[in-house]
Amino acid sequence: MDFEKSLKQLEDIVRKLEEEELTLEQSMELFQQGVGLSKECSKMLDEAEQKVSLLIKDKSGEISEQTFEMSNIDA
Repeated sequence: MDFEKSLKQLEDIVRKLEEEELTLEQSMELFQQGVGLSKECSKMLDEAEQKVSLLIKDKSGEISEQTFEMSNIDA
């Protein structure tokens, strides 16, 4: 399953848990599904982050490729 579909399913689960009157068993089942989807989404994001690289121009004007790290982003 791709990230967008997993995230949409997770959003649907959260909406159901917040808005619908569910039995304890239904709530627990949805919660477990949500935890699984959350882990799956997190794993996909981690894998994507590892693949991302940034092109950085140094002071001499040369462009070099660097691995993506949060520290490379200006806050």
